[in-house]
Amino acid sequence: MATYPVKHKETGETKEIVMSIHDWDQWKEDNPEWERYYTPENAPKFGEVGDFQNKLVKNHPGWNEVLEKASKQPGARNLKI
Repeated sequence: MATYPVKHKETGETKEIVMSIHDWDQWKEDNPEWERYYTPENAPKFGEVGDFQNKLVKNHPGWNEVLEKASKQPGARNLKI
């Protein structure tokens, strides 16, 4: 079961709907006056946020040397982080 936070377009009432993901599309068609409603507390999370390049170099110290060798190949762009 999934939880869908929704908000009524006219009244501003908010609630959470708990149902199967397979039923969600039909519910939206049957209830056009409701829309998905996200707040910082209920928004989907997409994993860690941060500077991936610094993490890559920190976790794999020899990575810049690999990129430097690759950038010396004919037709290569400068890939150094």
